[in-house]
Amino acid sequence: MIVLDDVHKFYGSQQILRGCSATISLGEVVVVCGPSGSGKSTLIKCINGLVPFERGTITVDGVSVSAPKTDLPALRARIGMVFQSFELYPHMTALQNVSLAQVHVLKRSQKDADERSEKILTRVGLAGKLGNRPAQLSGGQQQRVSIARALAMNPQAMLFDEPTSALDPEMINEVLEVMQELALEGMTMIVVTHEMGFAQRVANRVLFMDRGEIVEDTPKEQFFTAPSSERAKQFLNQVLTH
Repeated sequence: MIVLDDVHKFYGSQQILRGCSATISLGEVVVVCGPSGSGKSTLIKCINGLVPFERGTITVDGVSVSAPKTDLPALRARIGMVFQSFELYPHMTALQNVSLAQVHVLKRSQKDADERSEKILTRVGLAGKLGNRPAQLSGGQQQRVSIARALAMNPQAMLFDEPTSALDPEMINEVLEVMQELALEGMTMIVVTHEMGFAQRVANRVLFMDRGEIVEDTPKEQFFTAPSSERAKQFLNQVLTH
């Protein structure tokens, strides 16, 4: 489904990603974790072409992300992306935020888009908030609108870039619950997160990154019980004891 092969990324002389390779199969939930600055967010932004990379290849369902002829907007419609900051249009309602790309990218009629938006907003627990603008919603509700917006495009996979890091603690679970439901329904997901409880419940595999490298790519059970690298052991000791 998603194949990364020897991906390198530089910002000037600083190397952010070093030879990253991984394969994510259809229906898999892969959690990407590691210390701050290890390249996690850059890695998943490379997958849908938001960040260009200098060496290596990334293919999504056989389509090369970096090939000159690749239609990136079409590719991004197939790979939903949910960011740390909610990236909603402040002057639009929840319903309008979710419908916008459906109309402009997928060329759905406004009526069809609104019907789908309403259905998905209801699915993420926001049936009563369709007419609310972002400022009238809590952080957790705004992030659920962001998830609904991505889902409305019928994506083949979803990328989550630390989706709970900007939320108050009591709002984190309401977002993680929606993500957990998606995983149970078989959505292919790559999730950058520090929420190790979520990883233990939902992930099939864990990619552990440090200094731009994928240090471990292991089944969840092995990562949490017997990580092979000293760096991963240190990381787990820190995050699981806090």
